[in-house]
Amino acid sequence: MKDNNYHLLVAEDDPSVRSVVERHFQIRSYEVTSVEDGTHALEVFEGGGIDLAILDINMPGIDGLSLCRHIRESSETPVILMTGNDHETDRIVGLELGADDYVCKPFSVRELEARVKTVLRRCSRSEHAPESAPADDVEAFQFEDWVLDLGRRELRSSDGAPVALTGSEYRLLKAFVEHPNRVLSRDQLMNMTRGHDAMPFDRSIDVQVGRVRKKLGDNGKEPKLIKTFRGEGYVLTGSVVRV
Repeated sequence: MKDNNYHLLVAEDDPSVRSVVERHFQIRSYEVTSVEDGTHALEVFEGGGIDLAILDINMPGIDGLSLCRHIRESSETPVILMTGNDHETDRIVGLELGADDYVCKPFSVRELEARVKTVLRRCSRSEHAPESAPADDVEAFQFEDWVLDLGRRELRSSDGAPVALTGSEYRLLKAFVEHPNRVLSRDQLMNMTRGHDAMPFDRSIDVQVGRVRKKLGDNGKEPKLIKTFRGEGYVLTGSVVRV
C-alpha cells in the first residue's frame, strides 16, 4: 500500500452523496474513482490500484455486500460499507464478509474521512510491522494440525496447503497462539488486533472468531479449538508449540 496519494473507490448510486464524498477526498489529495453501481465498481477494482473501497450496501445490480465478498475472496484491500439501515444484521453480515468498518446514513463526511484514515493507517502499519522478527525469534506456532507462520503471515494445514487469511483474521489468530489456554476477553482481543485505532462495534470480535473457526474447520456450535467462555471471552485450547 502506498504511503500517500491513496486511491479510493467510491461506489454509491445516490449522485448527491457520491459527489460530496468524491469532492471531499479529492480536496484532501486522495485519488478518487467514483461509480454509480456495483458492476462498474467491480470493473474498476479488477483493474487494480485501489487502496480502499467505500461501498454502498444497497446498489442496483451487484450490491455492496456481494462486491465486498468478491473483494475479500481475491485480496485484502480494505472495505468500508455505507448503509442506510442502522440494523445490527447489516453490520454483522458485512463483518462476516470481511468488511473493515461501516458508516450509517446519514453520516458526516468528516466521520467517513476519520474512518478511512484509521483503516488505512491500521492496514499500512500491519504491512510494515516487523512480523518476521517476533519476540524470541519465533517465526511460527504449531497447534493441532495447523501452523501459523509469522514470517510469511500465513496459515498452513498439516499437508502444507496455505489457507488465506485477511489481515484481521491473521492478527486475531496470532493473539490466540501467543496466549494459548488463556481466556481473552473481547476488549483484550480488540486491543491486541486493533490497538489504539480500535473502533469497536457490536459483536465484531464474535464475528471474526466465527470466521477464524470456519477456516480452522472448528465447529461453531461445539468448538474444540477456540472455545467460548460465556460472559468472559474466548480461549485457544490445546498444545501450542513454537517452531
